[in-house]
Amino acid sequence: MNDIHSRNMYLNANHQTGGPVTFIPFELERWQSEWEHYVDHNLSESGVHPLKVSELLELAGASQDSLQNIGLGYSQADGTVELREAIAGIYPGATLDNVIVTVGSSEANFISSWTLIEPGDHIATLVPMYRQAWGLAKTFGANVAEFALKRELEWEPDPDEIKAAIPEHTKLVVVTNPNNPTGHVLSKESRDIIVERARAAGAWLLADEVYLGAEREGDMTETFWGSYERVIVVSGLSKAYGLPGLRIGWAVCPPDFRQAVYARHDYTVICPTPLSDFLALCAIRVRDKVLSRTRRILNENYPILTDWLAQFGDGFDWVDPDCGAICFAGYKSGISAMELAEKVRLAHSVLIQPGDHFGFERHLRLGFGNEPATFKAALEAMEPTMKEHLAV
Repeated sequence: MNDIHSRNMYLNANHQTGGPVTFIPFELERWQSEWEHYVDHNLSESGVHPLKVSELLELAGASQDSLQNIGLGYSQADGTVELREAIAGIYPGATLDNVIVTVGSSEANFISSWTLIEPGDHIATLVPMYRQAWGLAKTFGANVAEFALKRELEWEPDPDEIKAAIPEHTKLVVVTNPNNPTGHVLSKESRDIIVERARAAGAWLLADEVYLGAEREGDMTETFWGSYERVIVVSGLSKAYGLPGLRIGWAVCPPDFRQAVYARHDYTVICPTPLSDFLALCAIRVRDKVLSRTRRILNENYPILTDWLAQFGDGFDWVDPDCGAICFAGYKSGISAMELAEKVRLAHSVLIQPGDHFGFERHLRLGFGNEPATFKAALEAMEPTMKEHLAV
């Protein structure tokens, strides 16, 4: 039975019998979409402040006139050959046959999940994480097991929990590495256990690596690509590259799987825009320059954030993130993160991300990728409410 037919039977059967049809709203995206353009300061974003077209062209050594000659027709549906070659060059051993360009990494996650997940499948996911694949698995009728990053282990997972969550019948394992919301990069030991368990089960391993390249210091995070023959790596230009408006993402995967997700891509967005394809190629060709800019922003802003957090004494508890413009700060106060975030939005027009949207209570994900002056202003604006509700 093919996956689309079986899923439709599941949904129709539940509809006819009055059973639950498990559509899981994506609370994080709904929160951001609802408010991010209606506040003075947005600290709910997890990337760095975006490059302008003129800045990107300057970094790439391309002229403004180069945009004038781009035809506004349909672009190559799976990404132009030039762009796919540039993306393949990031991943050792990858070729054109391994790469499909998508409209953002969100589409890559969606069509990968759609391709793989059927009702009743056992899916294992790392938590906390960007909950798209988690929500899709539940919506598609899968059984979802979780293995958690532990604050007491400096956001490493417990090896025994990994093993318990990935038994022999597992269909898919999902990880976000570097992690969102913690900014943590998995240790080699944890990576090896995850890959070993996926291989033993014959499971697919979906690795969302959209923050790779946004390390504040040290070496770039090692990709999961090449660690196992059933790995699907998803990434894009929204976070580490500071180019969310291009809506360019990709999946790197085995050729047969690429054809399967390409077929589903036909049902979603058809193709990226030719402007986005061209500008994405510019960005990847000068990848080192773009990522160097990101690192400068992170290293300028993170001390501002830690100084601000420290003024609350033991009111906040956090682990320095390895990667990304995000800090996942816990607090001891009894107020819920959702209530605290709503108070900050209403009183100070600052949007922050409550830990509830990642399944973690009494945590806030604070983005620090804004321009420094704007970032300082946002922190100062919400101080009164934070001081009212958190112990100093």
